[in-house]
Amino acid sequence: MRQSVIHLHTEAPAKPAAGQSCNGCGVCCAWAPCPLGILLSRRRTGPCRALDWDGQRYRCGVLVNPRRHLPWLPAGLARRLAWRWIAAAQGCDAELDAV
Repeated sequence: MRQSVIHLHTEAPAKPAAGQSCNGCGVCCAWAPCPLGILLSRRRTGPCRALDWDGQRYRCGVLVNPRRHLPWLPAGLARRLAWRWIAAAQGCDAELDAV
């Protein structure tokens, strides 16, 4: 696995164990974008352009504010697309070591 440094807010929650519920730590999306994030960010590595910090945790910007990221799609459709592509409610799948 490649090593890289990602920068997150110091107030971000600690990364949960693989399989645990997402807590908004941001590690996965700061490391590499999901399929939707690849389209939005126009890259396969590095932080997703749609990763938003709300002051307490990281959120997918397409879920929070779909019109900002996908203005040509109806908001409900954009959210459903994001929900599927980020595997929402499937548990943490970022097998990364956060230090």
